[in-house]
Amino acid sequence: MAVDRSKAPQFSLPSEFALTAPQQFKLSTGSAVFFFRTPGIDAVKLEVIGASSRSTLPNLHALTPSFTLQMLQEGTTHSSAQQLAEFFDYHGAEVYPTLSYTQEGLSLLCIKKHLFTLLPTFISLFTEATFPEDNLEKRKSQRKLSLKLDQEKPSSRAGQLFKKGLFGTEHPYGQEITEAHISEITPELLNAYYQTQLWKDCGLFLSGDFTQQELDSLLAQLEQLPLRHGAQKQELPSPSPFWDFQEDKEGAVQSSIRLGAWAIPKKHPDYPALAVFNTLLGGYFGSRLVKNIREDKGHTYGIHSTLVELDQYAYWMIAADVKKAHQEEVFEEIDKEIHLLRTVLVDSEEIELVRNYLIGQLFSKFSSPFDLIEQFKAVYYAGLDFSFYENRFNYLKKFTATDLLNIGERYFSSEDRVKVRVG
Repeated sequence: MAVDRSKAPQFSLPSEFALTAPQQFKLSTGSAVFFFRTPGIDAVKLEVIGASSRSTLPNLHALTPSFTLQMLQEGTTHSSAQQLAEFFDYHGAEVYPTLSYTQEGLSLLCIKKHLFTLLPTFISLFTEATFPEDNLEKRKSQRKLSLKLDQEKPSSRAGQLFKKGLFGTEHPYGQEITEAHISEITPELLNAYYQTQLWKDCGLFLSGDFTQQELDSLLAQLEQLPLRHGAQKQELPSPSPFWDFQEDKEGAVQSSIRLGAWAIPKKHPDYPALAVFNTLLGGYFGSRLVKNIREDKGHTYGIHSTLVELDQYAYWMIAADVKKAHQEEVFEEIDKEIHLLRTVLVDSEEIELVRNYLIGQLFSKFSSPFDLIEQFKAVYYAGLDFSFYENRFNYLKKFTATDLLNIGERYFSSEDRVKVRVG
């Protein structure tokens, strides 16, 4: 039967969206293991992620978790950095740290046939790291150079100032990292953190195509990990926002700008509607901000609005690199687009466009087993489960223009916004 190519294929939205939760096990330490079975796939991924103790450290020691994790492959009691690198490389494996304000851990990516050969050496990184001083000094020099380069980049600097503006200078999340923080790092400091603070309240995330016997053997080996409990969280000071930052760079023709304010976390019942509003405002290539500031005005190559969660805090942020001469006009146009979305009903054509985009994007987030793990972690650490995505799918099928009007008025009406210009 010939295909009539003069007609577009018939389009219909999926009617269902269901996700299979991972199998869950517990090690003798009490740590949970979340297992995603991946039939027919040779790749294996193992992530060991614990709660960060960064908030309990003095400000000058803020980089201790970062350097501790980076130094784990710089030498153990039985292998040098070069031997470790050659061993993992020979077996086609990748070992890399995971680090954020609230989480820290180590991950292994390899093919299944080498997993049990790799595991003893991978586990040794949790128990036998030595933090050689010469290697640490090299990493400190590299970090100082990287810090200097970041401070010279308007986009990096704008990001730093935005957090400083949102949280305040006395809050750990608002404090700037300087060379003094790097100079403070010593092997003794890292070893103390390694021995007493790392690997607390860990969750293990595993994917692979294992028989039950292989899985039992793997879980038995994971019992060797020195996992602890009782991560302490120091009560953080209340944020004290500073609403306006401007840093001029002589001769600059471009500025990096940020605009944002407090929002709500994924757990909040209004979050699905807020996520749609944010997408319509600046969350995809057909958004209001892209059409206005990129396509109509030509003031930027790209502008983006995003929702961010950082520990117990949530905020929205708009970011762009714009022509310096037009930076204030860009802020005015952003305010105008926010006002329009808060006060004028979105027409049905635009509603359907963003609806179809977001449903397609939601499905695309689960295109591989590794994607499945990442999306599970995103909700797990927010205190949710896969029902978050199923509920979001159901909301995307039925939201209305009136819903967006209400949500915009509720969360975007305040004039208290952090505004940053660098360049």
